[in-house]
Amino acid sequence: MRLIDRYLLRQLLGPTLLATLALTAVALLSQSLSALDVIINQRQSAGVFLKITLLAMPQLINMVLPLALFVAALVALNRLQSEQELVVCFAGGMSRWRVIAPPLRLAVILALLALVLNLFIQPAAYRELRETLFDVRTDLAATLVREGEFTEPAPGLTVYAQSVDSRGRMGNLFIHVAESDGAATTYTADQGRMATRGGTPVLVMSRGSTQEFSATGVLNYLTFDEYIFDLGPLVASEELVHYKPSDRYLHELFFPDLEQDWERRNRLDMLAEGHARLATPLYNIAFMAMALAAILGGGYDRMGYGRRIAWAGAAAAVTRILGFVVQAASEASAWLNVLQYAVPLLAIGLALRGLFRQKVTRFIDIRKRRPKPVVAAEGGA
Repeated sequence: MRLIDRYLLRQLLGPTLLATLALTAVALLSQSLSALDVIINQRQSAGVFLKITLLAMPQLINMVLPLALFVAALVALNRLQSEQELVVCFAGGMSRWRVIAPPLRLAVILALLALVLNLFIQPAAYRELRETLFDVRTDLAATLVREGEFTEPAPGLTVYAQSVDSRGRMGNLFIHVAESDGAATTYTADQGRMATRGGTPVLVMSRGSTQEFSATGVLNYLTFDEYIFDLGPLVASEELVHYKPSDRYLHELFFPDLEQDWERRNRLDMLAEGHARLATPLYNIAFMAMALAAILGGGYDRMGYGRRIAWAGAAAAVTRILGFVVQAASEASAWLNVLQYAVPLLAIGLALRGLFRQKVTRFIDIRKRRPKPVVAAEGGA
């Protein structure tokens, strides 16, 4: 019996891994296309793009895991039933619980994996992702200068560069600073580059000139081989990284700091996110139970199980959509969080009820293989 259990588990594990990799690759491609904005608009490196894409993977895997398990279970169970291998198991004396134990065991293992992803890996990855996006958004080199464009990174400051290479070196640089008292200073330089002096970001300009027009109407003109333009006032900001509900750990979602205005106003959203972290792993078990009900919930059919598989797919889609609807509704009313657990548990109960309602088939269809009796003709020619 243990040998048969391991065989059934292997037949399910392979398609599950392949389906998970395929669906994750599709989701990752969609995520990477949206992340291209980081490279195009913010002029970030390919390493930053890859980091952002990989940090989004825990949530992507968690989303596609139930669907991958459902598809893999249907493919593997349909093949086992069509080739009458499951019928052989029943004919050998295995109970229905014993036959469905390996698939359910695999579903429980994946549910526990999804729970670990939800509680620990996803918040850690999303916190790092949020900090990376914050650094990209506040990257002074990316926001200060755009090639061939006049930009105003701060009030009274206008910057232009004719060209910016891959190393951040700027050509034909123009900077205009207008003061509140009417004074203005214009800097022009053949080249410029970002640097840090004493922990403060600066712009190092080479081979240029300054034209300073004072508030009293005096014009001063100066040429230089190298000039240091202080960028410290541009980065003096009190803005901090803000973590969304998807970035927070479970204890932060269930026990928010009500002294903070944002957490007090979004308390229901955080509570709904916390219950969703605990409830969504149950969909792995629910989808496996639906796949088992689709294949084993009816009699053996030599014509295939296309209709039953279609009904099971529709039921799985409705169940998951209903789960999303309930999660969204829970953000307005706390008591609806109970339904986040009720939806997958009800799906599991209905699927198992349909699975055990059908009697076990304990025979093998060998009529096609049985040779017809040959009757010898009496007498001779």
